[in-house]
Amino acid sequence: MESEGGRPAAVLAIVTERAFAQRCREYLQQCALLDRRHRVGTLPGGTVAIPVLGDSLPEQHLQELRTRVAPGSTCVPTQLLPLTPSKKAWGCSPARRLSRELRCWAERRGTTWSAELEADLPRSWQRHGDLLLLNGDCFRTKPWESLEPELWEIVASALGVQRLAKRGRVLPDGTRTPAVTLLLGDHGWVEHVDNGIRYKFDVTKCMFSFGNITEKLRVASLPCAGEVVVDLYAGIGYFTLPFLVHAGAAFVHACEWNPHAVAALRNNLEINGVADRCQIHFGDNRKLKLSNVANRVNLGLIPSSEEGWQVACQMLRHDTGGILHIHQNVDSFPGKNLQKQGSNQVEKEHWPYPQQIVTYEPGNGDTRDSMRKITSPAAKLEWQRWAESAETRITNLLQQMHGKPWKTQILHIQPVKSYAPHVDHIVLDLECRPCPVVG
Repeated sequence: MESEGGRPAAVLAIVTERAFAQRCREYLQQCALLDRRHRVGTLPGGTVAIPVLGDSLPEQHLQELRTRVAPGSTCVPTQLLPLTPSKKAWGCSPARRLSRELRCWAERRGTTWSAELEADLPRSWQRHGDLLLLNGDCFRTKPWESLEPELWEIVASALGVQRLAKRGRVLPDGTRTPAVTLLLGDHGWVEHVDNGIRYKFDVTKCMFSFGNITEKLRVASLPCAGEVVVDLYAGIGYFTLPFLVHAGAAFVHACEWNPHAVAALRNNLEINGVADRCQIHFGDNRKLKLSNVANRVNLGLIPSSEEGWQVACQMLRHDTGGILHIHQNVDSFPGKNLQKQGSNQVEKEHWPYPQQIVTYEPGNGDTRDSMRKITSPAAKLEWQRWAESAETRITNLLQQMHGKPWKTQILHIQPVKSYAPHVDHIVLDLECRPCPVVG
């Protein structure tokens, strides 16, 4: 998991609703389970992350939180992006310790320590258990070459890991294969546990985005009981597994064309006990001989899943339609927010993203087909414009495909993360239903 300033990568936290946060924090403090090295954080979805000591929280404490301390709360233990360290924890960061140990070791080897070497040290990384994945913007200057391979043992020891790898750019091979070099260790397989789901994969062969944790939690909470889901870009199971393990989907068709990701996905389905409810379709999903099966289709590909829109429309059930979850990177610029409409507004959070950007709710006597749109004042105009454009295009696709009218409706626009400066990763929930035949 990436961290800045050398902060620890993975933090165990209890994620719960804001209304229950103080009660949960006090209980954890009384039980000596509160991690004081990190501050309580707010997630993009509006929930609160309370840092917890250790690698797991005993089940009896979870039950106590959910039933007695904060009845009605979710209280989900999750490995999250690094929370802000407390002031005390900043005293000796891993980055400072690495700098100190490398300097002493290099000078013992006869290498003169310089500002160039200091500036070339890592400032961020991902921690995958006992494997540390460095960014590509470090250890690039010539003097380091004379210190290899022992250099990597010193780095690993200073940062408390056994294996070390360094990444470059994602390869433009269509499968988003990471350009990762293993510097120390004999394999790149790691395991993560998010929201009770185990993910195993090879970091040198497969992508894993920690920034998508809020969307994985949201998917896990969707009401999918009895539904058939198609995951068009399944990867190692980022969303396939939450649909199966927590959302209650009856069956998932998981499409993936990276053979290394397919191997990891197959294993992850087995170790999470849901292999019997999933069929893996290996290869290009645009050539898939499958249609008329899905209540939901997940299109989790960025920067754009547009190439899968026609396939997604083909997958939806012809009689009832369903919901598309469409991922997209949208260019946006500060200061361009939608104006407040009406009095029933979602409160603006003091965080980069509000919990709910666009929603629909019925007025007095309204039916599902006559819902009015409520827009948050914090919603970005570019998100809304893109969503409306996507809705229009998909409506046209459905009507061309079936030769009859379909009705579409924007249910929700969910921010996932900031992908780059002024580029936001969002998800559009789009409901698609065939219009009833008249007469």
